[in-house]
Amino acid sequence: MRRESPDLGRGGSTAVTAILIDEHKLWVANVGDSRAVISKSRQAIQMSIDHEPNTERGSIEKRGGFVSNLPGDIARVKGQLVVSRAFGDKNLKLHLRSDPDIQNADIDLDTKFLILASDGLWKVMSNQEAVDMVKKTKEPQRAAQQLAKEALNRDCKDDISCIVVRFKG
Repeated sequence: MRRESPDLGRGGSTAVTAILIDEHKLWVANVGDSRAVISKSRQAIQMSIDHEPNTERGSIEKRGGFVSNLPGDIARVKGQLVVSRAFGDKNLKLHLRSDPDIQNADIDLDTKFLILASDGLWKVMSNQEAVDMVKKTKEPQRAAQQLAKEALNRDCKDDISCIVVRFKG
């Protein structure tokens, strides 16, 4: 993509995706701080890893970058990016990874739903709070809208994308 469109901007993105195989095996892959959470026996279980600069400092430094931790701020790659893995971010590409972490889980009768959301939701709401909100609403699209609305009510200043998937059973 960079080769075909060298005039692309400096922006980047994170991603989380999931696939359900034979209705029983869930696979989740993520890059960055978008997150997947399932509800199993009414408990929130995080199915992805938030890629934070401090946890991958060695990899960033090995690629010639650095992680800054200014007082009152969060760790940033080269003083700019708050994630250690991302797509794009042309000016930081040499220092970042874009390979996903992959997790899997067995889906059984106790697993009720999956939440896939960007960091805007997770900055203002815990995994369990999100699960508790969703379990009150049967319709997945409505549940996702309610999560996004609640994030806005909590003064989220970041992007908010959210999908809720209910499992059969």
